Amino acid sequence: MSLSLVQSRALLALDAAAVTVEVHLANGLPSFTLVGLADVEVKEARERVRSAIQNSGLEFPSNKRITVNLAPADLPKDSGRFDLPIALGILAASGQIDAARLAGHEFAGELSLSGELRPVRGALAMSLALHKGGVATRLVLPPGSAEEAALVPDARVYRAVHLLDVVRQFLPVPPDEPGEGWSCVAAAPAAAQARYPDLADVKGQSGAKRALEIAAAGGHSLLMVGPPGAGKSMLAHRFAGLLPPMTVQEALESAAVASLGGRFSLERWAVRPTCTPHHSASAVALVGGGCGLHELTELHTSLLNWQSDGTPVDRLATMERGV
Repeated sequence: MSLSLVQSRALLALDAAAVTVEVHLANGLPSFTLVGLADVEVKEARERVRSAIQNSGLEFPSNKRITVNLAPADLPKDSGRFDLPIALGILAASGQIDAARLAGHEFAGELSLSGELRPVRGALAMSLALHKGGVATRLVLPPGSAEEAALVPDARVYRAVHLLDVVRQFLPVPPDEPGEGWSCVAAAPAAAQARYPDLADVKGQSGAKRALEIAAAGGHSLLMVGPPGAGKSMLAHRFAGLLPPMTVQEALESAAVASLGGRFSLERWAVRPTCTPHHSASAVALVGGGCGLHELTELHTSLLNWQSDGTPVDRLATMERGV
């Protein structure tokens, strides 16, 4: 069969939208065309996929006209996450793997020229999107990304180290043993209680500490005003320790945001991040502009501490009106 379909996902803001990678092989002048509103790094997948397939000892159809469509066409696609699904689509369209067995799986991963899989950002967001949508699909991800995705309850995640490890699972006659590079990733155990700076370390400041306790108990916002060196930042960094532990849903949402920015680590699971932007930060720097994640986005379910530059002025007076 010269047409194959492989499922993946693209990152769109805080969501992971479904993407179908369609690969068609036809006779004609040899070419490799990639369409579907792909960014520069996605178009560069042509060279990575070609080298990865050849260096893995597989056959790349160099004598065919290859057309890869990333559907839907109006959804922007970026990063190297589509390397693995594109490679599998080419192998399925050329008959080297069983295209029918790809159903029920979603793939993401960047390929090195040798065929090894490299982690991609947003793996947790992909798994969370499947969980929220109630989609019973197996995720195939590189090492580092698979562990993130397995944090979602009831997620079915498989870790693959090399392109050949994935190919072996979808041969017309699958092997009896999966091999060392292919494994099912179990859900990570619940992390121990998150540790924050202790409010008991602060000497004095009884009124400020009482205000922190009341704000934490009632879920109120808190504004601290005072001269530099009074202890505002020190108290603010200890405020998260007064808040209740993050629920599983809060931890998942916070970790998904960090994963989208490529800054998630398992050691920070269920830990409320505290951010200290400079008092001169603009509204765009805080809220966001373009495709990047910014301070307020990353502080979902967490804590914002407005930072001064140490000058003896009221920081509210120095803020831009738009902020």
